[in-house]
Amino acid sequence: MANSKRMGPDHGNVLAVIMGGGQGTRLFPLTKERAKPAVPLAGKYRLVDIPISNCINSGIRRVYVLTQFLSASMHRHIASSYKFDHFSGGFVEILAAEQTFTDTSWYQGTADAVRKNLIHFLNNSFEYLLVLSGDQLYRMDFRPIVEQHAETGADVTIATIPVARRDAQSLGIMQINDEKRITRFVEKPKDPAVLDTLHIPLEMYPALNIAGQDELFLASMGIYVFNRETVIKLLDNNLTDFGKHIIPGAIETHKVYSHVFQGYWEDIGTIRSFFEANLDLASELPKFDFFNMVAPIFSRPRFLPASKINGAAIDHAIISDGCIITRSQIQQCIVGVRSVIGEGSRLNRVVVMGNDYYETDASIHDHEAQGEPRIGIGQNARIENAIIDKNARIGDNVVISPAGKPETVDHPLYFVRDGVVIIPKGAVIPHGTVI
Repeated sequence: MANSKRMGPDHGNVLAVIMGGGQGTRLFPLTKERAKPAVPLAGKYRLVDIPISNCINSGIRRVYVLTQFLSASMHRHIASSYKFDHFSGGFVEILAAEQTFTDTSWYQGTADAVRKNLIHFLNNSFEYLLVLSGDQLYRMDFRPIVEQHAETGADVTIATIPVARRDAQSLGIMQINDEKRITRFVEKPKDPAVLDTLHIPLEMYPALNIAGQDELFLASMGIYVFNRETVIKLLDNNLTDFGKHIIPGAIETHKVYSHVFQGYWEDIGTIRSFFEANLDLASELPKFDFFNMVAPIFSRPRFLPASKINGAAIDHAIISDGCIITRSQIQQCIVGVRSVIGEGSRLNRVVVMGNDYYETDASIHDHEAQGEPRIGIGQNARIENAIIDKNARIGDNVVISPAGKPETVDHPLYFVRDGVVIIPKGAVIPHGTVI
């Protein structure tokens, strides 16, 4: 596409809105004390850094993040991460759900959240509203979807991605015509007979740049571009959700188009998908590349020292800043900032989220006097297939594994979800504990 058709470098005609999600029950207990977009990712980032970075790399510098549950940590993260100069007019701003004299309800869904903040959005000058999800891992330049939206004269454009039949059953599936206009939408089709009618025709593969002949379906990525006037009209009702209510109706009354995205995209809304997406980052050729400096992922600068390894066997792992690792074995792991791992410990397929601070000698002494371990992972621990949330205290000779346990367990010391053991934030696992 010719550069003359591209929008201005400041993308002043686009306003972005990131949906912070609800209670995040599928990511519990990681969302026990924080909003879903504030969940740590890849050792040093947060989930919300992904859509915000995609916006910045696409020249979109006006971003609202909508939240309503446990948003304090996300407020701190965004306030310390995203500062634009006074002259660019850019901002990343959180809009938390609030009760008013005329409305005492919280957000009832994605559409309701946008509706309740529409007055804030309309105070900005923009032609297009870009609505994004806060719990997905992908790298996307939003300029092509906005350009396609403008060129086709669409009222709404939905980013879609080709997926296999097994994935189609848990996503919203689109059917399009030769012009990429959406003609049908089915939310999470489970019936095989319905799925048989929704697959992409093979003759459309070349136009969509799809290689091969595998059966594929067009799934919604939860990324929408609306015209300013269109979003006002579509929200002039009591419907609460874009995917379930607004989009199916808009297909009948408005020009709704599909923008087909070819690349890695992972909805990391469950413990299993979150766990596997993190561990994949430690592989030799990860599906998502944090080392791509053409479109970097931004986060908060912490000014931590480089990690110190006092003898260790490390295989396919990411070691974040400020860690102290002593004569241990670490395999297929993500080790978060300020992590402390004691001598003789063995970690296999573990996501360690790290710590918010370094413990003082006085604090270590006080906890030891009470028979509690210091912050971090103690000596001779054996941990596998687990997520260790921030500021946890794992004692010496502790064993943590989901082996032999049900898929779901709630215990005072730990949780099991999707076959993964989760040690919650700030948990204390006494010396010698076997989980």
